[in-house]
Amino acid sequence: EEQLVESGGGWVQPGGSLNLSCATSGFTFNTFAMGWVRQAPGKGLEWVAGISDYGSKKYYADSVKGRFAISRDNAKNTLYLQLNSLKIEDTAMYHCAKVPRGTWYGSIADTPPVSQGTQVTVSS
Repeated sequence: EEQLVESGGGWVQPGGSLNLSCATSGFTFNTFAMGWVRQAPGKGLEWVAGISDYGSKKYYADSVKGRFAISRDNAKNTLYLQLNSLKIEDTAMYHCAKVPRGTWYGSIADTPPVSQGTQVTVSS
């Protein structure tokens, strides 16, 4: 059974930082591109970032470019998202997802997440 378990969320003031983790199991992690999506209250899923199977390619939504950094550790089957210079509008539930083969990274925002997610709240 495939599992993706996020952690690392919390409350932070604007300008602060958080480091999210996504521990995976049940599939061959290093053969899939991975990504992060988020969902703010009352809004739809927003694609945030994507990374290729071995981490050589990374892509970001314009809204987070220059502030967030995606990475992965294939030895630990774990995906990460470093969030810096956080803004109030970054408040959302963050989910990790496996990118289906043959699809673009952003496709993970087209289907409901299967993981529980980790809440990030940015407020003063």
